[in-house]
Amino acid sequence: MATTRSLLERMDGMPVGKPHIQLAFIGGLGLLFDGMDGSLVSYIMPIIKPLWHLDGAQAGLIGSSLLIGIFIGAIGAGALGDRIGRRKVMMYALALYATATVVAAFSQNWEFFFIMRVIAGIGIGAEAAIIPTFIAEFIPKKRRGFFVGAVAGFFALGYVSAALIGTTVVAGSPEGWRIGQLITAVPIVMLLWWRRVLPESPRWLLTRGRDAEAEQIVQGLEEGRLVRTSGSGVVAVKAETPKAPPLFQQADLWRHGNARRTAVIWLLWVSVTFSFYGFFVWIPSLLVAKGMTITGSFTYSLIITIAQIPGYYSAAFLNERLSRRVTIAIYLTGGAVSAFLLSQAPAEGAVLAFGSLLSFFMNGCYAGLYAYTPEVYGTRLRATGMGSASAFGRIGGITAPILIGAAYPVLGFGGVFTMVMAVLGGAALVVLVFGVSTSGRSLEEIDQRASGKAGMATAAVAGPLDPASPLDPASPAAPAGERKHHAR
Repeated sequence: MATTRSLLERMDGMPVGKPHIQLAFIGGLGLLFDGMDGSLVSYIMPIIKPLWHLDGAQAGLIGSSLLIGIFIGAIGAGALGDRIGRRKVMMYALALYATATVVAAFSQNWEFFFIMRVIAGIGIGAEAAIIPTFIAEFIPKKRRGFFVGAVAGFFALGYVSAALIGTTVVAGSPEGWRIGQLITAVPIVMLLWWRRVLPESPRWLLTRGRDAEAEQIVQGLEEGRLVRTSGSGVVAVKAETPKAPPLFQQADLWRHGNARRTAVIWLLWVSVTFSFYGFFVWIPSLLVAKGMTITGSFTYSLIITIAQIPGYYSAAFLNERLSRRVTIAIYLTGGAVSAFLLSQAPAEGAVLAFGSLLSFFMNGCYAGLYAYTPEVYGTRLRATGMGSASAFGRIGGITAPILIGAAYPVLGFGGVFTMVMAVLGGAALVVLVFGVSTSGRSLEEIDQRASGKAGMATAAVAGPLDPASPLDPASPAAPAGERKHHAR
C-alpha cells in the first residue's frame, strides 16, 4: 500500500512534461477526427438524399444514426474501460470507427450507409468517453482541469474541419461525399503510432494489482518519456491480485456515496447536450424562418461554429483558475443569457452576435464537463461513470430536435430560445448548490471526500476502505498530517 501511495503522490506532484503533452495531443487528435466525422454528415445529407430518393423518415434515421451508435459506444466503453483497461478500449474504438467510415464510403444504398454510420458512432462514442478518462488519470492534479478541457477542445477543431471539407470536397463533385468519408477515416494510420507509444493508465493498473507495470510507466514519466509495458512476466506486488470489476457497474453509480454526484453529472450532461443539439441542428432553419436566405444561414452557421474554439479553450483556462463546477456554472449562465438575447434579436447582425455567444458558452460548458466528470468517480468506476454520463446526455441530443421542431410553431423563435435559457439556467443552479469541488485535489482525495465517511465508501485505487487502510485519511495507519487534515 505504501507503494500505491508513493506512485500516486509522484504522479500528482511531478511537473507537466513532454510525455503529458504528447498524451494530450494523442487524445486530442482522436477527438478531432470524432468531431469531424460526426459533423460531416450534415454536409453529406443534401447529396445522398436525392441520390437514394430518401423520404423524411429515412433521412431522419441517417441523421440519428451517429447518436444511436454514440449512445451504445459510450455505455460499452465505460464498462470495458474499467474491466480491460483504458488503452485497449481506445485502440479498439479507433479501429472500429475508422474501418466503418471507410466501408461507408462505398455504400450503394441508404440501409447499408445507415448501418455503417451506427457502427462508426459506436467507435466515436467509445473514444469520446474513454479519452477524457485516460487523460485525467495521467495529468498532475494542478493542471488536470486545463489539460482535459483543452483536449476536449479538439472537438471544435473537428467541427470546423468538417465545415471546410463539406464546402470544398463534398460539394466539389458528385462523388465528393465518398471522398469526404475516406478523409475522416485517415486516423486509422494513428493506430501504428498508438500501438508503439501509448501506455496503460497507472491508476487502472494499480486496481488490478499490476504495481510493477505502474511503477515502470510512472518512472518513464519522471524521465520525460512514455513507457508501454507488455505485462508479460510482471508479478503483482500485492499478495492477492484484486478481482476484475463486473462488466456492468451502472448500479454502483447510485450506491456507495455516488448517487448525488451521478444525479448532478447526468443532469448537466442532458441539459448541455439538449441545448447544444437543439441549437446547432435547428439554427440554419430558424434563421431561414426569420427571413434569412439559405446561403446566408449557412455562412452565419459557419461563423457561429468557429466561436466554439475560443469557448472550449477559455473554459479550459478557467478550469484551473476557478473550481470546475464554478466554471461550468458561469458558462451555463452565459449560455442562458445568450439564449435570451438571441430570442430578442431584432436583426441579422444581432442574431449572428448572440448566436456566436451562445456557441461560445455552450462549448465552454463541455470543456468543463469533460474535465469534471471523470474526476468525481473512483478509478474502479471512472470509465463507467464517464461513459454512462455521456450516453445519458445523448437523450438530450436525440429529444432536442424533436421538441424544438414541435415547439417552434407554437412558441416561435423567441420562445424556443427562452426554453433553452430555462434549461441552462436550471442546470447552473444545480451544479453550484450540489456539485462537488475538485480543483487542485488528487483523484483519490476527491473520491474519498465526495463519498464521505459512510462505511460503504469506495476507495479510488485500493477498493473498499476499511479502518486499517492507509488510503483512508481517518485511519490510524495514515500519516499524522493526513489525519489532522481530515479532522479539519
